[in-house]
Amino acid sequence: QVQLVESGGGSVQAGGSLRLSCTATGNIWSTYYMGWFRQAPGKERERVAFIASNTGTTVYADSVKDRFTISQDNAKNTVYLQMDSLERDDTAMYYCAKGRITPYGPNWTYWGQGTQVTVSS
Repeated sequence: QVQLVESGGGSVQAGGSLRLSCTATGNIWSTYYMGWFRQAPGKERERVAFIASNTGTTVYADSVKDRFTISQDNAKNTVYLQMDSLERDDTAMYYCAKGRITPYGPNWTYWGQGTQVTVSS
């Protein structure tokens, strides 16, 4: 059974930084994607960033490019999301996800419980 546990959320003022962590247990794939998603009240879920476990290739949403950085420590089965220059629009529940690598992109299968990020002006 794969479990994802996020941590690192909290409240911060605009312009500040936070680092989210997500540790996976029960790994069942040798290669996979790890990603971060977010959902604000009344809005659709947005994919923020993801990283391939084997190549380290990263993909970012335009809304966070150049402000957020996704990274991984495969030895610790942990993925990070460094969030800098935070804006009020970044306020949301952030979810970690793990998915299989397919020819069509990630197949997101496992999800964490979420961690809240609140940015105030």
